[in-house]
Amino acid sequence: MDNPYQTWLWEKQGLKCVEALKKHAFDAHFVSSVEEAKKLILDMISGYETFGFGGSNTTRNLGLLDEIEAMGKTVFDHWKGDIFGEENKRIRMEQGRCDCFFCSANAISATGEVVNVDAAGNRNNAMTFGPKKVIIVAGMNKVRPNLESAFERIREVAAPMRARSLNMETPCAETGVCTDCNVPQRICRVTTVLHRKPMMTDVSVVLINDSLGF
Repeated sequence: MDNPYQTWLWEKQGLKCVEALKKHAFDAHFVSSVEEAKKLILDMISGYETFGFGGSNTTRNLGLLDEIEAMGKTVFDHWKGDIFGEENKRIRMEQGRCDCFFCSANAISATGEVVNVDAAGNRNNAMTFGPKKVIIVAGMNKVRPNLESAFERIREVAAPMRARSLNMETPCAETGVCTDCNVPQRICRVTTVLHRKPMMTDVSVVLINDSLGF
């Protein structure tokens, strides 16, 4: 981050967001850089053997997937192979049973809620129940003041950009504007809000003082 005033502002906002997340029983952290996040996360996962990765550019840009594979650990990554095939479906199911599941968030409210909208629902399932550990990694660009503005971010920013990145044939991928469409390749189908940490799942949220992902 080259703008020192943006860095300062995000730090102030990020620390308040972490405080709110902790009140909601999340294991929440604010870090200043991608490098600091990676070190923190690698320390968290030292005892796990199987890992799942949701369709997250953020966690992949941290180099976590490659690092974990280099350790000889088992990684379930549904971005490999036919994204609509039976083997891909099996990988998505394994993500919900692994030791540690990684994903990002479409938006996080400063009041302590985590919001995600899925197409298939494998991320939303895995982040709520199944894995021993869930780690949600997000840049400060995804933090919004409240739950309502978090949903606005998804409609106005995250969904159009994500659909465009995936070459989906949706109105928002063409115009940049959500029309609440019914087209076959619509990616906004399953919405999950973590108002509090799920009762039976250990969830860590790592906020990074940078702009990352969609």
